[in-house]
Amino acid sequence: QVQLVESGGGLVQPGGSLRLSCAASGSDFGIRPMGWYRQAPGKERDMVATITGAGDTDYADSVKGRFTISRGNARNTVYLQMNTLKPEDTAVYYCNMQGFGMDYWGKGTVVTVSS
Repeated sequence: QVQLVESGGGLVQPGGSLRLSCAASGSDFGIRPMGWYRQAPGKERDMVATITGAGDTDYADSVKGRFTISRGNARNTVYLQMNTLKPEDTAVYYCNMQGFGMDYWGKGTVVTVSS
């Protein structure tokens, strides 16, 4: 059974940084596309950043220049470095992995940006 586990969320002041981690386990997949999504209270879940198996990345306009997605050395491990955080970045952040014909999601990690 495929499981994605996120970590690294927390409370940070505006202008601060956090690094989120996600590790997938239980799959025999090769290197799969992965990404980070977020859902703020009362809003839909939106894409934050994605990375292909080849390492190509894509970012939401709202985080370009502040967030960086990268892969770890372990297969299907992904990180999200978040810098210059703003209150509007407050959300539950979810890790996603594209399988074959279906998506897998973690349970989410909460990021709160507040003074």
